[in-house]
Amino acid sequence: MSPETAEPDPRRWRALAVTLTAGFMSLLDVSIVNVALPSIQRGLGASTAGVQWVVSGYALAFGLVLVSGGRLGDALGRRRMFLIALSAFVLTSALAGAAVNESMLVIARLLQGMAAGMLTPQNSGLIQELFSGAERGRAFGAFGTTVSLSTAVGPVLGGVIIALFGAESGWRWVFFVNVPIGVLAFVLALRLLPKAPKRSVPLRSQLDFVGVVLLGVTVLGVLFPLVRSEQDGWGVLWWMPPVAVVFAVGFVWWERRLVRRGGSPLLDVRLFTATPGYATGATIGTVYFAGFAGIWLVFALFFQQGLGYTPLESGLVVTPFALGAAVSALLAGRLVARLGRVLTLTGLCLVAVGLGAVGVIAPLVSPHVTGFAVVFPLLVAGFGGGMVISPNTTLTLERVPTRMAGVAGGALQTGQRIGSAIGIALLASVFHVGIDSAGGYPTGLRWAMLSAVAIVLVALVLAVLDLRRRPHRTPQPKTRTVRVS
Repeated sequence: MSPETAEPDPRRWRALAVTLTAGFMSLLDVSIVNVALPSIQRGLGASTAGVQWVVSGYALAFGLVLVSGGRLGDALGRRRMFLIALSAFVLTSALAGAAVNESMLVIARLLQGMAAGMLTPQNSGLIQELFSGAERGRAFGAFGTTVSLSTAVGPVLGGVIIALFGAESGWRWVFFVNVPIGVLAFVLALRLLPKAPKRSVPLRSQLDFVGVVLLGVTVLGVLFPLVRSEQDGWGVLWWMPPVAVVFAVGFVWWERRLVRRGGSPLLDVRLFTATPGYATGATIGTVYFAGFAGIWLVFALFFQQGLGYTPLESGLVVTPFALGAAVSALLAGRLVARLGRVLTLTGLCLVAVGLGAVGVIAPLVSPHVTGFAVVFPLLVAGFGGGMVISPNTTLTLERVPTRMAGVAGGALQTGQRIGSAIGIALLASVFHVGIDSAGGYPTGLRWAMLSAVAIVLVALVLAVLDLRRRPHRTPQPKTRTVRVS
């Protein structure tokens, strides 16, 4: 029976809730640890370089395995890969919480990042598999809410956990909290996620080990200098991006060769050249994350170092962004089938206006009221942000074949990780240059926000070009379903 006439899985929304819960944990761990770094230093006597690796090592490992994790989900079945990756994430979270020294914690975080990178692509793959038509937009709306909340809520939740369990050992519970939630998600996933059909070909023939190595070196050559730029500078690692370009060319050549010979590539490059909307959508997502992700580090530095806020107070100030994004992502998910790229354009405009207003207002008001003065602009920016992530994900993946859903989602999120790393490095550098000027922290914030706006406007131009290529969007017809006996 064809997918168009098959009865939708009645457990699909419950299954989505379980996978998004696990995805929320993995994405949350990118940002939640930032506020725990002083606690880690006190508790373990860790060096500054060591605690920075706790953050950057996770982000690096996370980005390295996204595409491979997506491909394994396509080959092994997304249910099986989800359960394997979730088990690994729970175990490595427990290992990180129980760390007795700096080295053990860094190793645990590297392994935890790899587990998260394997877990995350299964979310978008399962949405492609379980949902269709307008329902798929709603599901990606929930996914967009998860991404937005996980990024913005991390500092607040981390501050709460540290406050509850103390500065000496509170950092351990930042990791331990994943364990009971992960175990519950695993049990529910066993019951709710659909099993994949049996493979008709050996697994080994579906795995591209040469592609894994070539792409891994490529992503490493891009991400490693970016995540280490604030600590090591650019001079030491200047040679890695050129090496990444060489391996990227080799990767494209190898994947095309494998396709011509009828093999199973890690990432079929026809995804970018022959799938309408995918390349443009992936580029928009990468550029937007470059402007979006870096603002959280700037806000943390400005409010904590510049104004003397506690980590919890700093996190609460940016909560309006998360609330706005959560609401608008759900609304956008319902409207994307009808409005399409117009939603992305509207969202990008609101993000630019909101962040621009923060950059103008914050340096002009008294430090005592800065937190209150930026509430409304951040709410506007957050409302716009929720209208960017979920519609763009839906539009980017809507024409991707289901058999490639995992690797397509992994590649999309790899671009987002690279964009995030670029944005963090760039905005942090601009912020520090502004601080070193006569204006101090207020000038640093203004320059960083205006830089973020400039990046968002680049994404806006790309979205306009994409809209001109497909100016009209016809509502998708409702598919007739019949019950399978």
